[in-house]
Amino acid sequence: MIKKQYANQSRLRRHLRVRKKVAGTTQRPRLCVFRSATQIYAQVIDDSQGRTLAAASSRDADFAALAKTAVTFDGEAPAAVKGIEQNRRVQQALVVGQLIAQRAKAQGIEKVVFDRGGYIYHGRVAALAEGARKGGLDF
Repeated sequence: MIKKQYANQSRLRRHLRVRKKVAGTTQRPRLCVFRSATQIYAQVIDDSQGRTLAAASSRDADFAALAKTAVTFDGEAPAAVKGIEQNRRVQQALVVGQLIAQRAKAQGIEKVVFDRGGYIYHGRVAALAEGARKGGLDF
């Protein structure tokens, strides 16, 4: 019998496999990424308390204000976004990464562990991580 393989089911399986090893603590919470077809979301989560400490998305009101300022990759773009760094959604992810870094730093969070959510570290996920690094998060 041939069974269909769905992309989201595979992603969730990869995500669970990563989550066995990656957990956020009070000292080093988890930066979790979710991307849909058009939007991207990020949360800073303390798994020991089960609380979301900070969140940002491309649907936020603050996102629109921050996106108006030209945010680009300074100098050399990371290898994971090479050739697509001018893509609109990649630019959105970069801004969301900077926004989540601002909000996390406002909460006093400097270090996080990155949870890519079962997605490959490429494109929008890598751009979000780069934006968070530019914003001052260490991971």
